[in-house]
Parts: sequence; structure tokens; C-alpha cells
Amino acid sequence: MSKTFKVKVNNTFEFDIDSHQATNLDTVKVSKSKSHVLQQNKTFHTEIINSDFNQKNYTVKVNNNSYTVAIHDALDELIKAMGFEVGATKKVNDIKAPMPGLILDINVKVGQEVKENDALLILEAMKMENVLTSPRDGVIKSISVNKGNAVEKNQLLIVFE
Repeated sequence: MSKTFKVKVNNTFEFDIDSHQATNLDTVKVSKSKSHVLQQNKTFHTEIINSDFNQKNYTVKVNNNSYTVAIHDALDELIKAMGFEVGATKKVNDIKAPMPGLILDINVKVGQEVKENDALLILEAMKMENVLTSPRDGVIKSISVNKGNAVEKNQLLIVFE
């Protein structure tokens, strides 16, 4: 049974490709990221420049032209239709204290741009230092605590724009 994939190139062109077509390409792997492809008597030199396996997005260079390619299967389409896309739950707009403790240090300022996993602040709880990190890329809208403040569980600490 052949599996069908939706392929979107440069966010403009969409193709349906089945697994039979993909596996029957005449390819020769040159290195980990480079291949030579022969299709309809034409040669293509390909290289995978960037890949995000979780998001199924790739940047591919074909004969020195770069293309952004997104590949999705029927399950991905169903998940998207149901509103359960990967990353849909990552829209966290505020950080709350996970436990009662003491704010030891604040590593960000209002208006600062942060990336996912950047250290935001250090919370001491039960004689342990806990680094609270950013759950997503964003800009700090407000900081509701100061260094040295005691906080309760679920107290608002930081808000993102």
C-alpha cells in the first residue's frame, strides 16, 4: 500500500507524492547531506542544508537553488485539521512560580527579546536553585517580581508580549 505525502515548496507550490514515486527515484548518495538524482534523463545535484525533523521542514539546495520544503502525511493533515498541531500548545504567555520560594536572580529586562530555553530567573526552593527558562521565543512584557522577593506557588512572575 502506497502512502501519500503533501509536499509544499517555498510556501507556494503544493505536490502530492506517494511513497512509490519517492522510493523509485534514481539517486546516488554522495555524502551524508548530498545526493545526485536522475529523473527523466535529467541530473540534479541536491544537498540538504537545514532540517527540522520534528516540524518536517527542510531547506534543500537543488543545482545551486535553495528551496524550503515542508512534508506532511495524512496523519499530519488530520492533526492539523483537529487543531492539535505541534507547537500549538507552546503559546505560553506568562510564567508562574512552580513552587513557593525566593527569587535569587532575574536574568531578563522588560522589552528584552528571548529565545526558547533562555534562562529567565533563578528561584530558590527547598534549598535548591531552580533556573526557570523561557518556554518559547518572545519579548518580555512585564516582570512582576524583584530580586529577593518571596513568592507563592502559581504567583505570576513574567508576562510575554
